[in-house]
Amino acid sequence: LTLPHWSSGGSNDTAVQRFDKSLEEFYALCDQVELCLRLAFECLSQSIDSAKHSPILVPTATKPDTVQAESLSYSQYLSMIKSQISCAKDIHNALLECSKRIASKGHASQGVL
Repeated sequence: LTLPHWSSGGSNDTAVQRFDKSLEEFYALCDQVELCLRLAFECLSQSIDSAKHSPILVPTATKPDTVQAESLSYSQYLSMIKSQISCAKDIHNALLECSKRIASKGHASQGVL
């Protein structure tokens, strides 16, 4: 009984190993593409949120003739960002205080029962 060349023991193992390695590389590339797509989606989402919450442009060029009339100066932009951060901190602190009150009321009502 003679086996075809492609099914001989040694070359078949080599072909299977090469196929397995190629399949592994393919899945690794698929994982990288998935990560890149997720990153691109996050960047797009952040850009959309930024445009929604800060619709006025900040000029990046230093030439005065390229600045649009409705754009913010960098110091105005920093001031706006600082106020947004302050607002976010206030909301964070209010939520923490609320959660502490809810937790303390929960512990107090459990003690009564």
